[in-house]
Amino acid sequence: MPSSKFVIKSETSNTFRANKIKSMFDCNMDVVTKTFDVSIPIEDAEWNIGLIVGASGSGKTTIAKRMFQDYELFSGYEWSGDSFVDDFSEMLTAKQITEALSKVGFSSPPDWLKPFDVLSNGQKMRAELARLILEADKPFIYDEFTSVVDRLVARLGSSAIQKFIRKQDRKFVAVSCHYDIEEWLEPDWVFNCDDMQFSRRRLRRPKIEATIRKANQREWAEFMEHHYLTHSHNNAAHKYICEIDGRSVAWCSVIHFPHPIVKDMKRIHRIVVKPDYQGIGVGAAFMDAIAGSYKQKGYRMSLVTSSPAFVLGLQKNPTWAMTRKPSRVAKSKGVLRGAESIERLTASFEYVGERHG
Repeated sequence: MPSSKFVIKSETSNTFRANKIKSMFDCNMDVVTKTFDVSIPIEDAEWNIGLIVGASGSGKTTIAKRMFQDYELFSGYEWSGDSFVDDFSEMLTAKQITEALSKVGFSSPPDWLKPFDVLSNGQKMRAELARLILEADKPFIYDEFTSVVDRLVARLGSSAIQKFIRKQDRKFVAVSCHYDIEEWLEPDWVFNCDDMQFSRRRLRRPKIEATIRKANQREWAEFMEHHYLTHSHNNAAHKYICEIDGRSVAWCSVIHFPHPIVKDMKRIHRIVVKPDYQGIGVGAAFMDAIAGSYKQKGYRMSLVTSSPAFVLGLQKNPTWAMTRKPSRVAKSKGVLRGAESIERLTASFEYVGERHG
């Protein structure tokens, strides 16, 4: 995009009220003009993410539309399905849709089955972006990026989203009045509308400061609806909660491995990260910390999961080793609405800690 100088003109009305305001503030004009002198020199650069940022009224959207006329300006989708995943293009498979949702940090099968209008604002933003990344046939602009979400959710969501955009090698311009997302979105370039300055940079994401505390059984209610299989929970399990900025964002519980011969084995009973905080590695780091603490006490730690995204993540995690490849096991009667048995692929892992060499 080369430099561009342009003028935006808006004709004023000739109504009694408008004329009264003109006389009150001595601004008797028929046309209001604003001149823009913009330079975003990226035509020869390799990039994936750009950020146009500035205060309200600074011209962000006008600049984005003028400088990126060939891009798709996202203005929202129509969502009408009983499950919002049904609103994605019919050309996409369920696997493509769920993988995209997981990659942007929305990995919660129970919530995938809900209509769009009951999702949280953070979930809506990620669902829109997953659909946009999959369906848009050209680079795109997302106006008012993160404007309707909580600021912690905005920062963490930006981090998850940028990873997927880069992996898909898409071009994405975020337009926002919020400066706090810059380090988390890690844009390749930034245009600040406050001073009309362009900079080419990619800041490193700040470290996430999290704390772990013991939890009690009643706190499971905050997390159970987000578990991908069941709401049940063993009362005897040891329970832990991960907090960021004082907010409960993830749950992990541990039970003793139910085998009389294996006396030194514990097992992850439930691991849940609330949807708004997914996609940035909180769950993996939380689980590693818990498993590491038990290892120091002389216990091994195992895990069985049927979540495809979880299996893939654990395979890439050097602190966990796969002990059984994905295979089918029967689920007992009565767990899912009285079904006799439901076969599902599960894989087993064991915590091995940091590997060296």
